[in-house]
Amino acid sequence: MPSVAAARRHDLTDVQWAVLEPLLPVGTGHARPRRWTMRVIIDGIRWRVRTGSPWRDVPAYYPPWQTLYRWFRRWQRDGVWAQILTSLQALADAAGLIGWTVSVDSTISRVHQHAAGARRDGQAQKEPPGGVQAEPADHGLGRSRGGWTTKTHLACEQGRKLMAMVVTAGQRGDSPQFIPVLAKIRVMRAGGGRPRTRPDRVLADKTSHAIWCQAAVGSCCGWGGVKAVVSW
Repeated sequence: MPSVAAARRHDLTDVQWAVLEPLLPVGTGHARPRRWTMRVIIDGIRWRVRTGSPWRDVPAYYPPWQTLYRWFRRWQRDGVWAQILTSLQALADAAGLIGWTVSVDSTISRVHQHAAGARRDGQAQKEPPGGVQAEPADHGLGRSRGGWTTKTHLACEQGRKLMAMVVTAGQRGDSPQFIPVLAKIRVMRAGGGRPRTRPDRVLADKTSHAIWCQAAVGSCCGWGGVKAVVSW
């Protein structure tokens, strides 16, 4: 019985690939034949993103790291990854796979020690950072009790799927980001029409349960359809 390498156990299954393949950009037909299939290229990119390892440490049974990085950055600049996520969310919502009780919280990450000495003119690099979205002016870096940190504010549905994300410096408070992260929720309709932006219920801890948060959700953002903001 054939076995699968432990590092490849998270590769795309046939069912997952059948859903993803139609969402990928269509080639022009003038490019030379690829040595590697798009499926194995995406598997290699997913391995690197999942593990957080350096690009050069991608296992040899995936395409060369230069190939993976080139496709990753090309699609990042062109907004392809964002388009794929939008399409997958629309399909999931149409299938009833998104639970519209949304949880909002944040997590802090220690910054790598090399970030303190990173170059300030990032746009002068051979491969400039960023993609379709501009990088924050402070690069999401800030000083807190833990030193250089970054804070990620997330909104997730009950199936633990990411709905929206805001990145700030580590010392930024949770409460001021409560509305910005909810305002980024935007799930397209599979059959067309206006995207859905309003959850049925929002779950948040007490830092986001201030009276002004509830008032803003009901009036400033036009979210009168939200049934409740529940804290824990």
